Amino acid sequence: MRFSWTYQAEEPIKVRTFLGINGVTRALLIIAKYHGGDILLNGKHVWTINMMHQGDRATLVLPDEVASDKVERSDLPIDILYEDNDYLILNKPAGVASVPAHHVEIADSLVNRVKGYYQRQNYADQVTHIATRLDKYTSGIVIFPKHHFAHAAFDQQLKKHQVVKRYQAIVAGKLTVTHGLIDAPIQRDPESFVKRQVGAGGRSSQTEYWRQKQGTNSCLVAVLLHTGRTHQIRVHFNYLGLPLVGDQMYDGPDWLERQALHCGSLCFYSPFIQKKIEVYCPLPADMQAFISEM
Repeated sequence: MRFSWTYQAEEPIKVRTFLGINGVTRALLIIAKYHGGDILLNGKHVWTINMMHQGDRATLVLPDEVASDKVERSDLPIDILYEDNDYLILNKPAGVASVPAHHVEIADSLVNRVKGYYQRQNYADQVTHIATRLDKYTSGIVIFPKHHFAHAAFDQQLKKHQVVKRYQAIVAGKLTVTHGLIDAPIQRDPESFVKRQVGAGGRSSQTEYWRQKQGTNSCLVAVLLHTGRTHQIRVHFNYLGLPLVGDQMYDGPDWLERQALHCGSLCFYSPFIQKKIEVYCPLPADMQAFISEM
């Protein structure tokens, strides 16, 4: 796989500096230099300390990515919301894990299914990079970068809080405000390896929400995450005394067979096609049915 850029400025610049400006990380340079790739300047091999001048064209060559033998293949279906040469975006159904679990004999996670899909499509790059994850019983959008560079570009946006992810949740109880921000630090629950809780020693966490539909004993809310902590939405609404419907880990009533949480939209910038990618995913049938009876 090759990625090329032409240098437009007048002042000379080192190849590695120019590539860095275009999102090429140090890890990608190592892959190109030592693991089967290459770095070219006007079609010829160069070192990253070489200088570029106006009109020069730099090319990053990355080797094909071989799938790991440790990840089993699954041929169960995937629901594709968007795909191009760099990103595969899926709708994850509730009940399917994002990544394989070591204690489960039958490997059926989204990662296993994507490996099967890549192999059926005979893609050159076979590594199943996953850039966002959802809890097993949360539904909605999950993104798979299709190569190292795409993964690095997406991670940089995540770190800069430039990826916009929106959720919908059904909480138990009555929400008295139309809009709010939960700003409460989240830490591990000392009595559980899995659970989280609000605590003064936790990491800064912010969840913004809007009331969409109030029922007799439950409420549909739209949620925007400003941070990405484990179980953040579930923990924050339980902290408000409004646990998610179906979320028995965080004291939610068992009115659904899973927590009523869905990732419904994702927006980020693709440097490869030089435009924003916006993906929407409608509420699944179980949440729609519950809302219609609220």
